[in-house]
Amino acid sequence: MGLVAYISYLKTRNEVGTKDGYFLAGRSLTGTFIAGSLLLTNLSAEQLIALNGSAYGFNLTSMAWEVTAGIAIILMALVFLPKYLKGAFTTLPEFLNSRFDDGVRRLSVVLFMLGYGLITGPAVLYSGALAVLQLFDIPTLFNITFGQALVYTVITIGVIGSLYAIFGGLKAVAISDTINGVGLLIVGILVPILGLILLGDGSIGDGLKIVTTTNTEKLNAIGGPEDPIPFGTIFTGMIFANLFYWCTNQYVIQRTLGAKDLAEGQKGVLISGYFKLMVPFMMMLPGTIAFHLYGDSLTSIDLAYPILVGDVLPKFMTGFFLAVLLGAVFSSFNSLLNSAATMFVLDVYAPLKTKELSNTKLIQVAKIASVVLAILSFIIAPLLQFAPKGLWELIRVFTGFYNIPIIAVVVIGLFTKRVPALAAKFTIVFHVIAYGLYRFVFEWDVHYVHMYAILFGIEVLLMLLIGQIKPAASNSNEQDSSTVKLEPWKYAIPVSTTLVWFILLLYLLFSPIGLVGGIKSMFWVILGVITILNFTFCFWHIRIRQA
Repeated sequence: MGLVAYISYLKTRNEVGTKDGYFLAGRSLTGTFIAGSLLLTNLSAEQLIALNGSAYGFNLTSMAWEVTAGIAIILMALVFLPKYLKGAFTTLPEFLNSRFDDGVRRLSVVLFMLGYGLITGPAVLYSGALAVLQLFDIPTLFNITFGQALVYTVITIGVIGSLYAIFGGLKAVAISDTINGVGLLIVGILVPILGLILLGDGSIGDGLKIVTTTNTEKLNAIGGPEDPIPFGTIFTGMIFANLFYWCTNQYVIQRTLGAKDLAEGQKGVLISGYFKLMVPFMMMLPGTIAFHLYGDSLTSIDLAYPILVGDVLPKFMTGFFLAVLLGAVFSSFNSLLNSAATMFVLDVYAPLKTKELSNTKLIQVAKIASVVLAILSFIIAPLLQFAPKGLWELIRVFTGFYNIPIIAVVVIGLFTKRVPALAAKFTIVFHVIAYGLYRFVFEWDVHYVHMYAILFGIEVLLMLLIGQIKPAASNSNEQDSSTVKLEPWKYAIPVSTTLVWFILLLYLLFSPIGLVGGIKSMFWVILGVITILNFTFCFWHIRIRQA
């Protein structure tokens, strides 16, 4: 951890004195650092614990949140990112101000800040602290109560994570994320390998044979109505939830806005999509292995990964594993702090001032905002242990208040010219009321992911209707203010189609015509067809570009 901090310091010590340097890494991030930072920002302790727990207790249906995100990632690379870089935007609310007006920007900032400050930030700290407590038994180690251990761990993780965001800005966040990402890949690959060896009594092949031939229903990713993620939700609300997260969520997209140029940005975004394909093997296969090792003897499905790690990981790697685990938590938390401070300074504080502020003043205010948000997260995080239906239910409930209206307004802003700011404001207010009624007043028998799609459709239609009744006089989102090259990556299209091919392959593999019940002949037929189609298209596209 000290080595990561030192390298991050060396790489950023002279580059955080300007607004772009602090908030966007000087618009100098290459594809490698963008991909590494996206990976660590997205994957944290809650995925390690929750996804493996879901695989242990149910099956692989929860992989949908990770694997199908590849579609949204492709859209980010090919559609959203070029438009963001063309306008040289630093924040998403800045884009909404350019397309609509300052009122829409302020409403979006309120949604983001409430979500980050009250839910996302505390949840990242709480889940990270919980993982450390479960994996290393901190209360017993230091002879303190669970509550005390939770508070101390939250503060320790939060303080260290805050240092990157407060003093190093986005570049320090991206560099530390990339280095920690290498560690996460090592651990993520090592744990299932060691688990298979343990399951197979010393033979990885025997362990793999047990997993793929016995209780193969655990490998099913095609969810039914009673599974954590019904298969149908992949084609409804999950599309929009992923679009929000990967295309409009400030603390995820900010490192792409700091890209050296469009080509590097597209490389980084698409590479992160390929990393997402590894999630079923790194963060769900261990849970399946735990089922074969322990049966249903565990008191909680969330214990599957911690217990497996304790049984298979050599003692000399414990410190390395802890560093990687904390690095993943730091990444999510410091990214969130950096993005929240960026929005506060550039979309709330600076617009209220009548004169232009110096870089020094803007960075100073950003650091203060980061400290305040961090302290708020420290206070709220331990309280999440008292959530009546658990952390994951709490996150799902409250994220729904702001993810769908944001993506609906952004989509309308990007692809229409005459829908006015009034429509965007009305939609945001409408969604908060409608979603609140759905969650807390009316007990509709509709899966919350399906409800995302229903509300998205209603809100888009409302905005289009208002645009017809009272169209905007003009639209300003066509202005080219880019400060970086906008030449797209020449391999972006074939790399994207191949990513789709891999997504289809994973769903074929973990389905009733794949490993579930034994691979059927139809598996090979479908695999052959989509492989030929993908290869043909990629070859044709490359030949066309060369011509």
